[in-house]
Amino acid sequence: MTSTSAPTTYYGASRLMRAMRFGLGASQRLWPALGVRAAYRVFGTPLPPKWLYRGQHPGADWRRERWSFEDASVGIYHLAAQDSGAESAPVVLLVHGWGGHAGQMLPLAQALAAAGLRPVLLELPAHGRSEGTATNGAQFARAIDYVTARLAADGRALRAVVAHSLGANALAYAAGRGLPADRIVLLAPPASPREYTRYFAHAFGLSEQTRAAMQRMFEAREGVLMPQFEPALAGPRIAQPTLIVHDRDDRVNRFADGEAYRDAIARAQLVATQGWGHRRILKEQAVLAQVTQFLVQSPAVM
Repeated sequence: MTSTSAPTTYYGASRLMRAMRFGLGASQRLWPALGVRAAYRVFGTPLPPKWLYRGQHPGADWRRERWSFEDASVGIYHLAAQDSGAESAPVVLLVHGWGGHAGQMLPLAQALAAAGLRPVLLELPAHGRSEGTATNGAQFARAIDYVTARLAADGRALRAVVAHSLGANALAYAAGRGLPADRIVLLAPPASPREYTRYFAHAFGLSEQTRAAMQRMFEAREGVLMPQFEPALAGPRIAQPTLIVHDRDDRVNRFADGEAYRDAIARAQLVATQGWGHRRILKEQAVLAQVTQFLVQSPAVM
């Protein structure tokens, strides 16, 4: 999330947000160490809160599995109609973004199922009906890696992983570390979680000292540096054929972020859309068709 509108997109002018800004600002002045810990906690809390989306699960046509993961859980959704008839169909794992839920990937899942693929929806920790109250991009990447490994161990032929927004950033990092998927699709990916900490700090009136300490806390706890998630470092390690879809009018993640991934990943394809913004691309028929075609075509024509 690297446009100047990113802070207002997630951290608006509600009464709760004003109170949080006041509390974080006061704590960093009066007790700097506490201010850093509090900022880190807020930074890792998905917004909008997940309870708003508990009723927006994929629906009765989907069978949900709960998998324990780290100190939380993930939700795995299978299309019930495919339980008996599509065991050998290539699997496509679909991953939502920050503050999202599995149901957002439903239009693409339906398009893929119609094309003979087996969509599996992943609901990440601290999102939707999954357990956990805080998470981050590093845990996103570990969750993607864990789920793909379990699917492969169960004998699933994993055709691809498709992810949106921060999920796409985590997917790119995971793909560069040997993800067992033939192809990947990045939908509206952000180029720099590190840059987003600057927007977060601006939105909450945090000093650069607090922001930098919060970043160091993230890196020490997760065992990974934030620049490792950026295209310049993650992109050259990705070996899979890669499709990127990004809208020129995206007000959350800049179109330039998609271009950065295209330039960093060998032979990556970038599909530029116009007028659909950050989330609408998840349900536009033209995008669904582009992604489906990329995933069903044979490697010889890629």
